[in-house]
Amino acid sequence: MVGPEADVAAIGPSTIERFGALEWEKAVLTNSVHGHLGIYSLIGVKMGLFALDYFKADAHALRIRSFAGSIPPMSCLNDGLQISTGATLGRGLIDVDPEVRSIPQAEFTHDWKTILVRLKAEYAIRIRQDIQKARESFGDSPAYWEEIRRTALRYWSTWDRHEIFEI
Repeated sequence: MVGPEADVAAIGPSTIERFGALEWEKAVLTNSVHGHLGIYSLIGVKMGLFALDYFKADAHALRIRSFAGSIPPMSCLNDGLQISTGATLGRGLIDVDPEVRSIPQAEFTHDWKTILVRLKAEYAIRIRQDIQKARESFGDSPAYWEEIRRTALRYWSTWDRHEIFEI
């Protein structure tokens, strides 16, 4: 395989073995719908699956209130949340809180129980630093987006959804 998909295929077997086929499938679908391989959209996939795991719930069973806002790059988390959980805007199962500063966290409700899931501080800081470094090095050029893709691939293949979030 040649082209940008080769990098995804290269991490496939080990990522599936480590995190499961469901996370792989949801992340691939999210990247396709989202339009590029992004850091926060992948974090949204992992967060959504973390919440489904916590509640032992099926897709379309959660109600989500996202605090990721509507401004990229943080808002990209919302795409991953929707696709990983099936809690889509069209189904009325996800809301994006307009009052809160964009932060990588969301409330998940299932059977009248609500949890607040947030990306642990050390991971949030790492993402901000990596994005800032890429922006300083490459501006808003194609090289910037290539670096974001490489970083997203690294996070996708190494960050365990059971370790990077806190309730």
